[in-house]
Amino acid sequence: MTDLEFMDQAERLLAGVETSCDRLNDDTDADIDNQRVGGMVTLTFANRSQIVINLQKPLHEVWLAARCGGFHYRFDGQAWQDTKGQGEFWTSLSRYASEQSGLSLNFSA
Repeated sequence: MTDLEFMDQAERLLAGVETSCDRLNDDTDADIDNQRVGGMVTLTFANRSQIVINLQKPLHEVWLAARCGGFHYRFDGQAWQDTKGQGEFWTSLSRYASEQSGLSLNFSA
């Protein structure tokens, strides 16, 4: 994957996170504050816990930090997969956000 291809896919991912937050705020009582600064999106939940998603351009990875730990994702041509085999980005983000917010949240591209 070239740097340009990585940035294209990564920008789509971050935009999808922001769009999902807007949808979840409209459809649920989640009250997720999402702030983007460059290649980083910070999700802050009503209980003040956070999930941080940021781009690691030199590695062509997206990193996600949640209460339960930190995770690295690499695009495999179809989806963002955890580099240690722990699953797909959107499924993981939904699980971690649900755990931290106490609500059933479904993030999607």
